Amino acid sequence: MPLDHATTLLQGVPVHVIRGRVDSASAGDMEKALQPLFAETGERAIVDLSALDYISSAGLRVVLLVAKRAKQTQGRLMLCSLSPQVREVFEISGFLKILDVAPDPAAALAALE
Repeated sequence: MPLDHATTLLQGVPVHVIRGRVDSASAGDMEKALQPLFAETGERAIVDLSALDYISSAGLRVVLLVAKRAKQTQGRLMLCSLSPQVREVFEISGFLKILDVAPDPAAALAALE
């Protein structure tokens, strides 16, 4: 399944849903989809990974770039709804220690308040 991206708003906060697989072939698509985030100081955003089947190191790199940009602009990035297989990749890479992760979009929104 190729990478797909959709954006909705949850109480004014953009929720970016990433679907499919993020590997070296599709990481550029993910980067393009998330690149507009944190263009302004203090922005908040949620990235919902509930429909993500797989993420490679190339995808992790994109997540790290977005998180770094959020920090540079005093923004807040919340990841949510990691499937067990995606969560394991984040855990093994140590990303769960450095990124904010919530169980679902509602919890992510509450953490951003």
